[in-house]
Parts: sequence; C-alpha cells; structure tokens
Amino acid sequence: MNVSASTNTDSFVHPALFYADREEYLAGTVPFIQAGLAADEPVMAAVPGENLDHIRTALGIDADRVQLHDMSMAGRNPGRIIPGVLLAFAAAHVGKRVRIIGEPIWAGRTATEYPACAQHEALINAAFAGRRATILCPYDTSRLDRSWLDDAYRTHPILQTGSAVWASPHYADPVAVAAGFNLPLPDPPAHATTIAIDFHALPAIRRVVTAEATAAGLTPDRVSDLTLAVNELAANTIEHTAAGGTLAVWTDGTRLICQLTDTGHITNPLAGRIPVPPQQPGGRGLVLVNQLCDLVRVHTKPGSTTTRLHMHR
Repeated sequence: MNVSASTNTDSFVHPALFYADREEYLAGTVPFIQAGLAADEPVMAAVPGENLDHIRTALGIDADRVQLHDMSMAGRNPGRIIPGVLLAFAAAHVGKRVRIIGEPIWAGRTATEYPACAQHEALINAAFAGRRATILCPYDTSRLDRSWLDDAYRTHPILQTGSAVWASPHYADPVAVAAGFNLPLPDPPAHATTIAIDFHALPAIRRVVTAEATAAGLTPDRVSDLTLAVNELAANTIEHTAAGGTLAVWTDGTRLICQLTDTGHITNPLAGRIPVPPQQPGGRGLVLVNQLCDLVRVHTKPGSTTTRLHMHR
C-alpha cells in the first residue's frame, strides 16, 4: 500500500508509525510533511517537545510552513486532542485535505493516563470518518510498553515504518475498542473530602474545590479552571439525574483529584471529544471540562457514571 497515494483520496487515513530512534522517526515524519507541502495541503505536527525539536531542525526553513504544537502541552489531557487540536486544525482549513502528525502516546505518559490515550486513538477513527484528512501517529518501539504497541494495531488501520507500509491485521471497530478502556476507577481514599451534590450544594461545592485547590498550591488561574470544571459537572448531575451525586476531593502525590459520581449514563462514545455546534443547546459541559483539566477519566455504565478530574500541582 502506498500511503502517499492514498492521501489523495477523499477518505480518512490513519496510520501508526513505528520508530526506534531519531533517524527512524525523521525517516517516517519528514517525507510525510514534505509530501503534504508539495501537494499544498495544510500540515500540522503535534508531538512531544523533543521530537518537535527534531522535526523543526530537519525541516529547516520549511518549518515555517507547518503548524507546530508541543503535544505534551496541547494534548496533556488526551480528551482535549480531538476537539482542541485535530478538529480545530481541520475546521480552519475547510475544503482542503489536511495532513497531521499527532503523537499522543510517549514514554512520559503514565499508566493512569494511558486508557484515555488509547480511547483517543480509537475514537479518532469515528470522529474523522468521512473527513479529508491523514493523521500519522508515531509510536516509539524502544521505550513504550509492549501492550501499548499492541493496542496501536487495534486502533490504526494502517501500520508503517520509515521503509514499509502494511494493513493492520488486528484493526477493530473503534467504538468497541474505546469501550474496552471504559474501566472502573479505584475508590477515593478514606481521607478524601466529600460533599453531596444537589441544587443547594453548588455554592458549597465551589467553595470546597477552591479551598482544596488553593491549599494544594495550584495557581489562581488553575484554581478557577478546576472550580469551573467541577461546577459544570455538578450542575449537569443536578439537571440530568434525580438522585444527585457525590463529590470527593483529595491530593495524590503531585495531583489534586476531584471525582464526581452520579446515576447518569453517558451513551455517546464521543461525548466531550466533539465540539458542539453554536446552535445546539447544551452538551458543552464535558468538552469544556476536557479543555480545563490535565486529565479526565470516565467510567460509565447504566445507572452510574464516575468522572475523575486531575490537576497537576
């Protein structure tokens, strides 16, 4: 299969690039970028800082023709990548095929973050179905966990190295793959601060989150972001469930964590990952929360949803 040729169609193309070192990384990414520039396609590279520097240096003056983002910042929360990075770039170039390098999984990712990363990689296929785009996702074979590399076979229909391209024998339905990472979350620790969520509790919830975030050492802007995110989710609980819910807040090493549990059930696998049209009432809460927080983990099933928000101190 010739990936360069396939990008000239109207279909969405989503290959995983396996690389073991800097040379293999550049052999897979730089020609991909240059082919896009030659075809007059808008090109973006959103990769973690060190790899971003490698790409910028290798491109030379052509780097000015590519939109570059440090994925460790822009995609710190995997849940914000599809709406805030990928779809935002596509929306800025309506009518053109876009070419993107997106590297959401790198050696610095934690086991806590990984399920959200894997869901992201699977759901790209649903979010971009029918769109004129190619998104190349690099995977470091020398440093990533073997199971993470195996998952790339399930989330990418095309696999490649710098010198070979082949169809993935294990690619699977993206919604089903994402559902496999809809995992139960551990219970909050016994020392967590808890408060019941109901209509009358919203002011108290905001005060508790603000106080806990301030005590944890978050900057004022991040205190405001977390308070807004929790308030948004608590308001959704009050609006959409009859029994209310529970908020738990605690610190865990370098993170402040807020967990909201209620009796709702999120049935849309792309909830929070697709921008809501301006004319549509509601539905923006989880999108906003993903933009504000460093990590959002969700476990949902009929009769119960737990949403865990992480902010690094």
